Amino acid sequence: MISRNKGIFSMEFLVPVLGFIVAVLSIHVWYKTVVIPHANDAMVKRRLAAAQGAGGSSREMQERSVYLVIKDLEPKWEVIFCFWGMIILGYKLVHVSKERALFKRDFVRVQPGERIIPEDALDRYKELRAAIEREPKWRERLLPECILASLHRFHATSSVQDAANAVRERADLAGDELDSSLGLVRYIAWAIPAIGFIGTVRGIGDALNFAEEAVKGDIGAVTTGLGLAFNSTFVGLTLCIVLMFFLHLVQGRQEAFVIETQTFCRDKLIDVMKVPTKEESTSPAGFA
Repeated sequence: MISRNKGIFSMEFLVPVLGFIVAVLSIHVWYKTVVIPHANDAMVKRRLAAAQGAGGSSREMQERSVYLVIKDLEPKWEVIFCFWGMIILGYKLVHVSKERALFKRDFVRVQPGERIIPEDALDRYKELRAAIEREPKWRERLLPECILASLHRFHATSSVQDAANAVRERADLAGDELDSSLGLVRYIAWAIPAIGFIGTVRGIGDALNFAEEAVKGDIGAVTTGLGLAFNSTFVGLTLCIVLMFFLHLVQGRQEAFVIETQTFCRDKLIDVMKVPTKEESTSPAGFA
């Protein structure tokens, strides 16, 4: 489950902050070393072709480079935000994968035909609690917490239904926490097209500032401004679609993990719990 440590040294705080720094630095270096030089080369080739009169429509489409589309400031920040969101989603996916790896562990350790009764639940609870204290990687994980909660509730109430409710309550709480942890990615997915809209407004504004020159026949500045406007919107919408796709994949993986945890606890723990009857409790031979 998500760490309860919400301080500045928790992974839930450090991953988004460090991820933003990494995204800014890496994309800036990529723009400086790859995007801007290629965009400048494409612009030079286009100007030379126009000066030589070889500017046919097919040739122009061939020289339409992706670097020219993303070279401006707003598309750059859209790429940064998208990469930032991908870093956070990657961390969430790794986190869920580590949680799911615990399904291979036998935390209950029930022999075939054996049943757990309320009197034994406390001993199993203490044993599992001690094992978790010895294994830091098991701490604050959903599966061990659900098992502990179920054993504790079963011992306290002697009710299998209450033990099952304890698992469901912990799983539902973890599901809500996992869903809320994606709030920042949802904000990023909203911010990307918003940045594109800012670029659209700025590009149209720049084009209108040179409207008089366009009337006189010089449309270079106007086309540059309109290019920024359309490119910002195009890049923003495209990256938003990509980020939302991966967001839904990770969210689906988280929801599946919560369901798998409840299923695991039901099959491995709840189904082997039993409240003995008075006859079984007084029987010297007990029961199996």
